[in-house]
Amino acid sequence: QEASPIRAAFQDYVDRRQTAGTVTLVAHKGKVVSLEAVGWQDLESKTPMKADTIFQIASMTKPVTGMGIAMLEEEGKLSIEDPVEKHLPEFRGQQLIQKKEGSTVTLGKPARPITVKDLLTHTSGLRGGAPPGFGDVYSKRNRTLAEVTIAVSQWPLEFEPGSKWAYCNMGIDVLGRIIEVCSGKTYESFLEERLFRPLGMKDTFFYPTPEQKARVATLYKKDKDGIARSDNFLGDAVGGKFPLPAGGLFSTAPDMMKLYQMLLNRGTADGKRYLSEAGIEKMTRNHTGELRAGFTDGVVMGLGFQLVGTPVGVTEILSPGTYGHGGAFGTQSWADPKKEMIFILMVQRSGFPNGDASDLRKSLQTLGVAAFKE
Repeated sequence: QEASPIRAAFQDYVDRRQTAGTVTLVAHKGKVVSLEAVGWQDLESKTPMKADTIFQIASMTKPVTGMGIAMLEEEGKLSIEDPVEKHLPEFRGQQLIQKKEGSTVTLGKPARPITVKDLLTHTSGLRGGAPPGFGDVYSKRNRTLAEVTIAVSQWPLEFEPGSKWAYCNMGIDVLGRIIEVCSGKTYESFLEERLFRPLGMKDTFFYPTPEQKARVATLYKKDKDGIARSDNFLGDAVGGKFPLPAGGLFSTAPDMMKLYQMLLNRGTADGKRYLSEAGIEKMTRNHTGELRAGFTDGVVMGLGFQLVGTPVGVTEILSPGTYGHGGAFGTQSWADPKKEMIFILMVQRSGFPNGDASDLRKSLQTLGVAAFKE
């Protein structure tokens, strides 16, 4: 039989050595209408890609961290308008860099303290990179969330909170610590108990066992012959103690479908409610106004989610209000409420245009939507 258009397109990417392999999933009105595993989970050992191959989904973790915050807000444990220092006293008295001249830095007081919402929308002014002395925390996972958060809190802000958008991994990591303080549980166990386990996301976790590690797709980088095995700045996380709320999750396409379908169902799955309809609406509406946000044109920020404000370029086929997030190794997950569709792309590659403007993403969306054109 003839390969589906999606399978044919992604096989072509493999044949041209643009990627070792992919898993793609398209769902419509709650049903999976396309699930294709193409190419290789590992080229050298000729391990084929499978529908349940596990991927490092990197920054696709950010909206999941946002969901944890939303759940705690609904329980009255916090408000997104709260100053961060209300929950993490180490942030009290945080300074702002007012000007830099050569090696001289002038500090002052920000107009207001940073809020939980600033962290969720990447408008806090915190520096995006790791604080001094913590440069290898992402690759080694060797510090706790509490330790990292204290180090982040000692660093001055780069700009007035709320004044601009600047992608900030450390800000999302701080949210993970807020989840711990407000829930009384570790960040990982809170998400496992409240989201992953009840949703049946059995292949979604922060630290793989050796058995799970054998199912993780290998990361490849762009090189002169197409692709080659790559070092991984996120490490393998085996035996780690830093969950990396900004980008530490491992997952599969079917597991991510369960999560995004719950969101499209306005907060319920199999009769169980995870978030209120109002909570989902709040997370997936524009919270950055006219600020330039995101990595492609027409993007605005929700709470942990990126949103399609004006469909253009790679998002032109999607409806305004589509929400989701990408990851550093090319993974993508987007839900289009108007079309009632979910698009999930799993791949592990670096050195390619992987952000939200990737060729793989555009192919999946275009072909996925085309399947429903009468």
